[in-house]
Amino acid sequence: MSSSTTTPTTGQDALWSVEEHLDDILTTVRPLEPIELQLLDAQGCVLVEDVTVPVSLPPFDNSSMDGYAVRVADVAGASEEFPAVLRVIGDVAAGAGRQPTVGAGQAARIMTGAPLPPGAEAVVPVEWTDGGLGEGPVSGMRAHSAAPEGASGEVRVHRPAEARAHVRARGSDVRAGDRALTAGTVLGPPQIALLAAIGRGTVKVRPRPRVVVMSTGSELIQPGETLADGQIYDSNSFALTSAARDAGAIAYRVGAVADDAETLRSTIEDQLIRADLIVTTGGVSVGAYDVVKEALTSIGDPDEETGIGAGSGVEFRKLAMQPGKPQGFGSIGPDHTPLLALPGNPVSSYVSFELFVRPAIRTLMGLPEVHRSTTRVELAADEALRSPAGRRQFLRGKYDAEAGSVTPVGGSGSHLIAALAQANALIVVPEGTTSVEPGTDVEVVLLG
Repeated sequence: MSSSTTTPTTGQDALWSVEEHLDDILTTVRPLEPIELQLLDAQGCVLVEDVTVPVSLPPFDNSSMDGYAVRVADVAGASEEFPAVLRVIGDVAAGAGRQPTVGAGQAARIMTGAPLPPGAEAVVPVEWTDGGLGEGPVSGMRAHSAAPEGASGEVRVHRPAEARAHVRARGSDVRAGDRALTAGTVLGPPQIALLAAIGRGTVKVRPRPRVVVMSTGSELIQPGETLADGQIYDSNSFALTSAARDAGAIAYRVGAVADDAETLRSTIEDQLIRADLIVTTGGVSVGAYDVVKEALTSIGDPDEETGIGAGSGVEFRKLAMQPGKPQGFGSIGPDHTPLLALPGNPVSSYVSFELFVRPAIRTLMGLPEVHRSTTRVELAADEALRSPAGRRQFLRGKYDAEAGSVTPVGGSGSHLIAALAQANALIVVPEGTTSVEPGTDVEVVLLG
């Protein structure tokens, strides 16, 4: 998105640009302090220090197949017609301590992952042998518990093997002293696996931020309940909680709060103990029942009961964008917990989340890149897109990467949630543009 250098004018009707509001948020929000976590608790967190490999992986030469550890000279020229006959001197299982030494004319039965025993130079898969049964090639080994005699006797090898065949070399994955992971890495399952494999039980990370989401409105009821006249289901808190989790946060959804300022203040105070960021939706416009604005703009000195207001406050603004014109941002409580107040219309709240809340969450995580990817593609539409002058419009769109195009879905109404469910991108129409013709290249924000 293009940067703006405009300073918002003072006064009730001042308009902030998208960049000004976002810059204010991102210069206020700071990454969370690093902590040491157990591996599974660190999933999804950002590593804050390089991790060096203390031991090579694998730590010893080991077999990549179930078969027989042999000397190369003993199986040279082996075939089904003229097999090499070797004396089996024992088993080498994964996790075994002492191994037998393989001498001339000998073989040790070996399992996948087991250390290559002294004297052995290669592994022949069991499928290349008679498995000690004195017949043709076999497809596998019998369980040791059922046939312990398989670790002794003779085995016929029907194919030769080159040196180091089917042997995983010590350090072939990573060597001691190598850098396993770099600071800034987000820890997913493969990274957790690597940390465990090199013996790390804990790791230093920035924790996933705890985000509390609450919607406001006496008309809202829980999905699954029966609607009465004038009621609607609360979808915003579900959408934003899942969006916060998608962004990497640990998100908590609070049930809809009725249109009462004191109830809202009390609810927010109750949530401060588990919040690194609070997100509200609804109640930020100019109506008589816009309780978020009423509850939070009245903050001055600290409230003796709630603790909200200690050196903090929330500022409510009008942004030069559509949807999402009314916004609020500030900090509350003794720890100056950031709070973002979003509009109540479903599309407005979701677009606002993507533009402002998601970057805030990613900043708390300590990620270097906090924004969604953007690209420019051709507008595939039946008619021109209209946009109000002086407003940056964000329209829902279906992005087709293969075709290099985006198609609008739904209209511009901020209540059209069904169209939002079909969208995978936001079409950006700049403030100075009032019409975009089909075939024009447009900027799109990729959602996911």
